[in-house]
Amino acid sequence: MRKSIATVSVSGSLAEKLEAIAAAGFDGVEVFENDLLVTSMTPEDVRAKAADLGLGIDLYQPFRDFEAVPPDALARNLRRAEHKFRTMRRLGADLLLVCSNVSPSAIGDDALAAEQLRLLADRAAEHGIRIAYEALAWGRHVNEYLHAWRIVRLADHPNLGTCLDSFHILSRGSDPIGIEAIPGEKIFFLQLADAPLLAMDVLQWSRHYRCFPGQGNFDLARLVEHALNAGYAGPLSLEVFNDVFRQADTRRTALDGMRSLLALEQDLDGAGQPVAPTGFAFAELAGDTGSLGEVLTALGFARTGRHPTKPVELWEQGGARLLLNATGADPALVAIGLDSQDPKSAAEHAESLLSPVLPRERAPEEARLDAVGAPDGTEIFFCDDSWLSDFAPDAPDGRGAGEITGIDHVALTQPWHHFDEAALFYRTVLGLRPQGSLEVPDPYGLLRSKAMSAPHGAVRMVVNVAHVGTGDGTGDVPWQHVALACGDLVAVARRLRSEHPELLLPIPGNYYDDLEARHEVDPELRRLGVLHDRDEHGGEFLHLYTVTLGRVFFELVQRVNGYQGYGAGNAPIRLAVQHA
Repeated sequence: MRKSIATVSVSGSLAEKLEAIAAAGFDGVEVFENDLLVTSMTPEDVRAKAADLGLGIDLYQPFRDFEAVPPDALARNLRRAEHKFRTMRRLGADLLLVCSNVSPSAIGDDALAAEQLRLLADRAAEHGIRIAYEALAWGRHVNEYLHAWRIVRLADHPNLGTCLDSFHILSRGSDPIGIEAIPGEKIFFLQLADAPLLAMDVLQWSRHYRCFPGQGNFDLARLVEHALNAGYAGPLSLEVFNDVFRQADTRRTALDGMRSLLALEQDLDGAGQPVAPTGFAFAELAGDTGSLGEVLTALGFARTGRHPTKPVELWEQGGARLLLNATGADPALVAIGLDSQDPKSAAEHAESLLSPVLPRERAPEEARLDAVGAPDGTEIFFCDDSWLSDFAPDAPDGRGAGEITGIDHVALTQPWHHFDEAALFYRTVLGLRPQGSLEVPDPYGLLRSKAMSAPHGAVRMVVNVAHVGTGDGTGDVPWQHVALACGDLVAVARRLRSEHPELLLPIPGNYYDDLEARHEVDPELRRLGVLHDRDEHGGEFLHLYTVTLGRVFFELVQRVNGYQGYGAGNAPIRLAVQHA
């Protein structure tokens, strides 16, 4: 389908917006009136630039507070409309969005609204322009899409139709099945925006928290399906008001918007679905391999191989594999390998959703590893077992102590303006499903977190936003961590407490005083520095943390009785101690 986006959805000047929108592959734009008012380009200049970039101008918007008004206000509104029509002709736009009236002086009379919209459509037709009437969720008298349609039907003018906006429909809890009652030719335009579910004033919700499809909680695929069943044949257009998007990189935001529409189309036709990862092949850490190696040795890992052409070592314990890369200075998590039943198809799917394919130099005899870049720069590899043959064996004493059984999850901290982009990437490219979002208090800020997982928990990832300061004004703390699964965490903790106490993050005694008040737990957890969580189904979570090396720390975890969470209630404790 034709794809469009409102200029209000991205940051920058109008010229910058048009260039970014074209570069992302959109077919057209909705020109938001304020973008035109503040540019030094004339409407003719905008029209020419859009044409040079291959963009059509699909809609001009918004025209507010027109219908159901007293006669003197109608005269003023028609005069205003004539000016807009002349501007639109210069701009090359032939569709005007008219929002339902929000003015306190608006009259609750559908017949009057229809009469005045018919008059507006008559005037518009003289200029070759059509009117798309939209029900704002906070409209004074018209705030439901079917109410707007009834008025359009009553007006009965060929140049008057309706505009459907997913936010205005779904934010009110309206059932989109009613869209199928509207003739497709009378649906002049379809605007799409997702949003998180928030308990707040709908106007503020709309103006600040909309996001691209797949980044929120609305079922946009179902809504679009109803529009298509009705016979809608126009563009899928994004109209997103978002405080973060207004500040983020224009081209990245436009590209993310295109990714969201491509993924939505795949949801609609069932084609091109992601190849879900079946587990973690490895996590790759770069930096000071000497200090990292000491920590891994203390945790029970053994170095089992070396890469013949790259400064990379393979460390193993049980089913957990970590790669240490000698490039870089401060230790950081730079890559994640995911087991895949079809690595080639997984990489092709990622590329179809505009993920950057990463070039990789390899010798002819080395395994092919397809990789794409995640929004924060982490490299994501799609793997089968062939990559292990690249490492020359170096393991006289086996794979390590065997206390650790695998990688439970990884946590990646994103720049604050890439959080929604990252959530969309991991959902659409890797097929991970959101488990929930939360905000965690930090001594110097607030940590926003979203957990995502593959079916049956085969791969778990936590996306955090780095909006946590250091307390001295030097900026955000971009911590990352790898969580390692254990069969008996208490036994591991005993060994580490005895042999490497300096490695463990010290947990305040006040935490254990509160824990013992809430749950009956083994008093030994206090001595060992093990944290505990319990869910409503009787599942339990034991975990402990190492100190931080560079950007990275390790978490050791044990899940009991089907626990699926991440001990989120303990995160403020960990954050406070890490700062201290």
